[in-house]
Amino acid sequence: MSTVYIALGANLGDPVATLQSLLEQLHQDQQLTAIRCSSFFRSKPMGPQDQPDYVNAVLSAQTDLAPLALLDYLQQLENSFGRVRNRRWGARTLDLDILLYGNQLLKHERLIVPHPGLAERDFVLLPLAEIAPDLSLPDGRRVSELLRAVDSHDLIKIT
Repeated sequence: MSTVYIALGANLGDPVATLQSLLEQLHQDQQLTAIRCSSFFRSKPMGPQDQPDYVNAVLSAQTDLAPLALLDYLQQLENSFGRVRNRRWGARTLDLDILLYGNQLLKHERLIVPHPGLAERDFVLLPLAEIAPDLSLPDGRRVSELLRAVDSHDLIKIT
């Protein structure tokens, strides 16, 4: 079993209901166990601003899935929630990103772990710090220190 951290995001339809439904689905599927989810936070889009605000969260879980199998599983979930990939950083019904997979460093054409944007994104770092305040990345940097170093984009805690 490996501990994984996964970023959740949505900004189309009812994002809060989508993330809640996703969590219910994850508990039923049991590909991930010992799931802990952060609060939900509203944030401005990182990319094009002609889209609704996002709702973001981070979950931690245990899994037996290998990293690429986990990626495939998460992409299937995105698709089942109507995910369409029209443009980079565009609006989406559901976005699931593997942030950390145990203490592994992975560079594959389909997956980079730790997630390359993890250290710069407050909408990832704040919920990650909420559920794992003492967590360190594989390179030794602490999540709490990374959070203090990023500019805020006015996250609003909604649940």
